[in-house]
Amino acid sequence: MDTWTWPQVILILGLGLIFFMVFIGILSTVVDYRKVRVGADQVEELRKLAQRYEQLAEKTLDAQQRTAVDVAELRSRAASIEQILRTVD
Repeated sequence: MDTWTWPQVILILGLGLIFFMVFIGILSTVVDYRKVRVGADQVEELRKLAQRYEQLAEKTLDAQQRTAVDVAELRSRAASIEQILRTVD
């Protein structure tokens, strides 16, 4: 059986440590990239949600304004009808 000398053992352990550090570095980079990508996706989703909220707010405001106009018109008609009924009595 061959025996390994200390320089060979140190070289093998050193190379193993270097490969392990490179692997950890690559893994860390991949994890950071995924975090950034997920964060960007969340920001985009929040942006879309804000846009939908703004559109809904605009539509609601328009509907409220139309309803206010309709209610004012109905009040005017009701006042006219009351006036006609008073003149008839």
